[in-house]
Amino acid sequence: EACGGANHWYRTFMGMGIPTQLISPQHVKPYVKSNKNDRNDAQAIAEAASRASMRFVRGKTVEQQDVQALLKIRDRLVKSRTALINEIRGLLQEYGLTMARGAKRFYEELPLILASEAVGLTPRMKRVLNCLYTELLNRDEAIGDYEEELKAVAKANEDCQRVQSIPGVGYLTALSVYASVGDIHQVHR
Repeated sequence: EACGGANHWYRTFMGMGIPTQLISPQHVKPYVKSNKNDRNDAQAIAEAASRASMRFVRGKTVEQQDVQALLKIRDRLVKSRTALINEIRGLLQEYGLTMARGAKRFYEELPLILASEAVGLTPRMKRVLNCLYTELLNRDEAIGDYEEELKAVAKANEDCQRVQSIPGVGYLTALSVYASVGDIHQVHR
């Protein structure tokens, strides 16, 4: 069943010469006859695998899993950066300071607000906002580091280069395709 650790076991068994297939949990669920436990799950997997029409999931290589992890971490950092920007905006609004929309304007305006004596922020709130701004800059640096690594992976991967040749497809989309599909030559639709 294609769940946590499945790709590791897939590679291990394949490396031992044991033919191995992964089945999506959603395709196994209809075959579970009673309470969920290892024995019933194993029976359901065996039943599902015996069906001629069963669709199997491709196992991932270690490199694909690495790329998938990098993409997930970058995505989490980007979401947390957005949340941090929104938090800072909300705090400033409580002091009557409204910032223009857009991240670019935010990065231009926040240092000016923090440097100004005339904006009505208490010394404590300025310290808090300076800490949050430092946290934001550190997050930006981490995102940049992950993006550089992802760009290097995409540049070195022939399949990613091929996918990027499609107009409008950048390195992140190409890497997402590579991490989820793997060998693009096996895709028929």
